[in-house]
Amino acid sequence: MSPSGGVTRNTLRQQIADALRDEVLAGRLPPGREFTVKQIAEQYGVSATPVREALFDLSAQGLLVSDQHRGFQVREFTVADYRAMAEARVLVVEGLFRNPEGVAVRPEGLVSIRRRAAEAVRAAKGGDLDVLIGYDLRFWRELGQFVLNPYIADFLTRLRVQAWVFAVHRLRRDGMDEDVLWFGHEELVEAISRNDHDQVHAAMHSYYAHALAWADRLEARAAEGDAPGPSEAAGAAGAAGTSEAAETATAAEAAAAPGAAAAPETAAAPEAPGPCA
Repeated sequence: MSPSGGVTRNTLRQQIADALRDEVLAGRLPPGREFTVKQIAEQYGVSATPVREALFDLSAQGLLVSDQHRGFQVREFTVADYRAMAEARVLVVEGLFRNPEGVAVRPEGLVSIRRRAAEAVRAAKGGDLDVLIGYDLRFWRELGQFVLNPYIADFLTRLRVQAWVFAVHRLRRDGMDEDVLWFGHEELVEAISRNDHDQVHAAMHSYYAHALAWADRLEARAAEGDAPGPSEAAGAAGAAGTSEAAETATAAEAAAAPGAAAAPETAAAPEAPGPCA
């Protein structure tokens, strides 16, 4: 294969992975949904090779489960998984900011992070889940650029994406309020800018407390027997106009800040594929 061909295939692979990740985060590919390489390739109008590579990339990130005979399935994260994600994030972030050799805060990098923080809080208070997800992921990803160990930064980003995959269909079903969502983005970035370890600790524990309190309510609701399963809840939630919200966030980014990654240029973004036959 020529160098240009390799670059094209790798670019397409990344575009497909980004687009499918956005479909999962938007709830259009709900937990438990099964599909094959052939289905995705046909919907995007591309060959099977970059699709297969993209799906294995997403499996490695913990978003999909692969089965030799049934294809791929969107992973169903449990409440116990969510608790573990929140605990891991708090432990790692607190540890990083207690170790000055592990983090290098660049003042010029804080400018855009403050914008992400403000927009995330605005979207959360306005009930715009799709825009919130985009800004929140960019906020944490850009904070991760201060982490000197790239493996830790990548780990934290993956945890946040997985947490949103767990949360998105539940938030569409139940709605968003201050008892569920964490609004501490701005407090955290200001604490980091001042190198105030105590305030970083307080902000992260506020995040952790919100996560655990929501997990407790979800478990209590499930114990009462009135909570639908993840696949059923996500199916009832529907698409909820994510494309328009993503375009709004992308327009905001052009002026200063996020949006969902674009689908591959070779085809329009697909409808969610149906289960395997």
